[in-house]
Amino acid sequence: MALSYKTRRRLSLAILIFGLPAYIALAWWIMSLFERPSIWLELGIYTILGILWALPLKAVFKGVGQADPDAPPRE
Repeated sequence: MALSYKTRRRLSLAILIFGLPAYIALAWWIMSLFERPSIWLELGIYTILGILWALPLKAVFKGVGQADPDAPPRE
């Protein structure tokens, strides 16, 4: 089932406003449970986590910054 442009736009905004800060807090909390690793390992973990959140949501964010393809053309 394909999402409409309007739905993808609203969903992407909700994910960026609510989901991403929650994901950051969760990653930060999980990292605080362990003893602090070296700075390079910690940077690598945060980089990987920063990429992993977006991969399953790629379809939602794809084309959201473009003009609405279903809208009538402007004159």
